[in-house]
Amino acid sequence: MKGPLQNKIDIKIFILFLLDNLSYPLDDESIINMIVENGYVGSFDFTECFSELLELGHVASDEVEGKTYYTISESGRLVCADLQDSLLESIREASSQSASHLLSLRKRGAHLEAEIKEREDKKLYVECRVVEAHGILFSFGVTVTSRMQAEHIMRSFRENPEKIFRGLLSVVTGNVDYLLD
Repeated sequence: MKGPLQNKIDIKIFILFLLDNLSYPLDDESIINMIVENGYVGSFDFTECFSELLELGHVASDEVEGKTYYTISESGRLVCADLQDSLLESIREASSQSASHLLSLRKRGAHLEAEIKEREDKKLYVECRVVEAHGILFSFGVTVTSRMQAEHIMRSFRENPEKIFRGLLSVVTGNVDYLLD
């Protein structure tokens, strides 16, 4: 299967762009699904270009509990920063968004932590975290005045961590269109 990106340099920039934007260690299967899923790159082209990026040191690998995870290296970040504008903006936006949706928190093996702490002023601080093998993926905290509010926040977080994660990420990156979906 061939995708719209057929030039090896464009494919490599595309791979680096997605790895840089996700900032998350990924295993082989997740990377292949993320890259090929949107149809911009064929699986054969991806495999060839990804191997070359590894050889060049633009993608780093790390083994955790017998499984290999990949991230963009510092040299890969520099290359990506210099060349990512050569990719069409529509491709960058669509692929970045689909990759984020594809990699749900549960598929990453992450677990949720949430706790309520009482402050000295008797207000309650709710802290929620998504933790994975490599550490904290994200966390947030909010101070509320009632136990009912605190428990509602914890319940919402436990029931919808992916939506909350995507929503917070969208707000802090300025992509608030997600909230309208």
